Amino acid sequence: MNNKKDIHILGIETSCDETAAAVVKNGKAILSNIVMSQIDSHKRFGGVVPEVASRHHVEVITAVIEEALEDAGLSIEDIDGIAVTEGPGLVGSLLIGINAAKTLALVHDKPLIPVHHIAGHIYANNLVDDLNYPLLALVVSGGHTELVLIREEGQFEVIGETRDDAAGEAYDKVARTLNLPYPGGPLLDKLAQEGKPNYKLPIAWLEQNSFDFSFSGLKSAVINTVHNITQRGELIVPEDLAASFQESVTEVLVEKAKRAMQEHNVTQLVVAGGVAANKGLREKLKNVLEEGHGYKVTIPPLNLCTDNAAMIAAAGTIAFRNKKFASLNLNGVPGLELESM
Repeated sequence: MNNKKDIHILGIETSCDETAAAVVKNGKAILSNIVMSQIDSHKRFGGVVPEVASRHHVEVITAVIEEALEDAGLSIEDIDGIAVTEGPGLVGSLLIGINAAKTLALVHDKPLIPVHHIAGHIYANNLVDDLNYPLLALVVSGGHTELVLIREEGQFEVIGETRDDAAGEAYDKVARTLNLPYPGGPLLDKLAQEGKPNYKLPIAWLEQNSFDFSFSGLKSAVINTVHNITQRGELIVPEDLAASFQESVTEVLVEKAKRAMQEHNVTQLVVAGGVAANKGLREKLKNVLEEGHGYKVTIPPLNLCTDNAAMIAAAGTIAFRNKKFASLNLNGVPGLELESM
C-alpha cells in the first residue's frame, strides 16, 4: 500500500506579459492552469512595454491565483509549497509575482520556492511525458537559445548557447521586416508553411564541434535581401522568404541537437520555450531525430510552450523535494543564470 502523500504546488509566473497561476500535483498532473494574456495591450506598441506589463500584473494577480485554486478544487491550506519565477525576465513583472508569492508564504506559513524561468520551460515536458536521464534540452525562446545537458533530475549543464540574437528574437525582427503585426513569430511560422525556401540565406555553423548558435547574421541577411529586392523594384514573395528564413533556423537547431545527443550519448530530447510551438521546428525535429535516428523527442502542447505557471509548479515540485526554499528576502533577478536545482 502506497502511503506517500501527494504534493500540491501552487505556481506563479509573471516574468513578462502573462499573468499566470497553476496548481500541479506531484509534478505531473495539472489541476489548474490559468493564464491572463496581455497581447492586446502591447500590440499597438509593437512589443512588450515593461511599465504596462507591470501595471496589468498588479491588476489581475490576486484574481488569477484565486481562480487557479478554485479550478483545482483546493484551498491555500491544501497547498504544500508556493513556487514563483525568480528570473530571468522583466524586473518589474517578476516583482509582482514574487511579492504575491511571498505574501501567501508568510500569511499561510508555506515554503517559498524560487524557480528559474527556463527550468520551468524544460520541466513543462514532465507534465506530458516520462523523462529518462540523461537527456538533452533544446531551449528556444524570445530571449534564449540553448542546449542543456541534464544528466539527472534538476542538474543542468549548458553546453551551447546563442552568441547574439536568440531564435525567437530573430523571428520577431524578421516578422517586423515583413510588416507582420505583433506578435510576429507565430505569424511568420504560419507564412512559412505556405512558401518554399527559394531565397539563399546563410546558416551560421560557427567553429567545428561548437554547439553555440548565432542568428544575427541571418537576421541581417533577410533585411538586406528585402532592401535589395525593393531597390530593384521587384516584388518580394513573403511566403518564400519566411520559408527560407525558417529553413535556415531549423536546420542549425536540429543538426546541433543531433550532434550533441550523439556526442553525449543521450537518447531523449526535450524541447522548451515559446519557439517550441513553431510548427516547422516541431516537424523537423520529429522527422530528423525521431524518425531518422530513433531518438525520443518530447515537445509540450502549444499551451505549455508559451509562458504558463504549470511549468513553474512542475519545476517547483523538484525543488520542493530537494528542500530548495527561499527566504522572504527573495528578489527578482532579470539576468538569472540557469543553475542546478
